[in-house]
This record gives sequence, structure tokens and C-alpha cells, in this order.
Amino acid sequence: MAHTAQTPPQCPAQQDACEIITELVDLRDQVSELSELVHTDTLTGLSNFRYFMQALEQEMERTRRTGHATGLIMLDLDFFKKVNDDWGHDVGNKALILASRIIKASVRKMDAPCRYGGEEFAVILPSTDRRHTLMVAERMREAIASTPLTFDENELILTASFGVDIYTGTETGCAEEMVKRADSYLYQAKHEGRNRVCIAPLEEKEDRSSVNQDEKDALFGLFGRSSDLSDESY
Repeated sequence: MAHTAQTPPQCPAQQDACEIITELVDLRDQVSELSELVHTDTLTGLSNFRYFMQALEQEMERTRRTGHATGLIMLDLDFFKKVNDDWGHDVGNKALILASRIIKASVRKMDAPCRYGGEEFAVILPSTDRRHTLMVAERMREAIASTPLTFDENELILTASFGVDIYTGTETGCAEEMVKRADSYLYQAKHEGRNRVCIAPLEEKEDRSSVNQDEKDALFGLFGRSSDLSDESY
């Protein structure tokens, strides 16, 4: 998280060397560092679960005010228990650190990559629609699968499964429910063979809208086709 640079306090006696001001600056820096630590996962350097839930609530509220969608990616390293069992927890930690670096390198500065817990990560993408959120998830998936973990002359191929959900402001529920939806698609990806991205079908999202079937049929008729109306067909 970025911090705004603060103007150094000036000595009221206009002295070049002021012990009180020096101590004040040191204390302010310590407070800033402690504030950072409260929201940071110490192993990976990503934001932690506490920050993640606060940030997701804030972005969902922003979506309700602006109408700009919020994307959420949940990802879980595949067969991570086997990595720990076969190679030890030190290698498992190295795998988590590598994955976190790839995740961070795959997103924008405005996005919020977090360690959700264990081997599961989450990424909040403000003002990001379905198509672009899927693109980011696929980019991460490919990067993880193509970046082996090397240690002690060994090479370990990692993969991850992804679940994606999009909040447009029309869905009911809070941040916990959005996470639950994304998690359900993550476990669908696990069930379907891992190393893939899953999201709700477009039809399911459409069914949540206020447009009824007759209105949809009329719209499709205008275009002379019964599918691919949405510009999100890909």
C-alpha cells in the first residue's frame, strides 16, 4: 500500500539539529511501518486477509455508487499438500513466495493482490469487467504453469486453479457472499481437472438481471441471431 509523503516537521527554535524533531520523525516512521505490517502477510509481502475483506467491501460500495464493475479472482495452488509432504515446508514456502511474485507482476498498481490463507490467494480488480477479469486470471494461470520453482538443482512445476466472480451492483449480498461465489467456481476448476479458470456462465448472470425472456427474444430478433449478442462472447 502506498503512503503519501509527509513534510518533515520544522524545529520551532530553527535549529539545524533538534533531538525532539528527530525523535518525532522516528516515531512517525515506526507508526507507518506498524500500520503496514497490520495489513501485510509477512511471508509473501502481499496484503493479508484482514485488508482483503476491508478492500473488497470498499470496492463493492464504489461499484454501487459508480456502476463500474469489480472483478474478484480467487486462486489456489494445486496439490500443495503434496509439495509440503514430498519436499518439506521450506520448499512449500518458496512456492508461495514464487506464486505471490507472479500474481503481483500480473496485475495493475490499482489492483489488490492478497494472501487469503494457506495456499489460497485473492485479487480484487477495481473497475474491471468480466472479459478483462478473465484475461487477468488466464494470464496468471499461464504464468504460474510456465514458471518452475527451482531449488537445490531441482525443478518443480506449479499450477493453480481459479474462480472468478464479477460484482456489477445488481447482485445481492455482501463481500463474504462474493467470496463464496468465487470460491465455488474455484472448486469447480479443481473438480474439472485443475489448472483452469472457472466463472458463472453468461446465461446465469443474465438471469439475475431485470430483462425477461420476451425482452431477450425481442433483442435477439433485432440482431437476427439467437446467441452471441453480448460483446463479452469470447
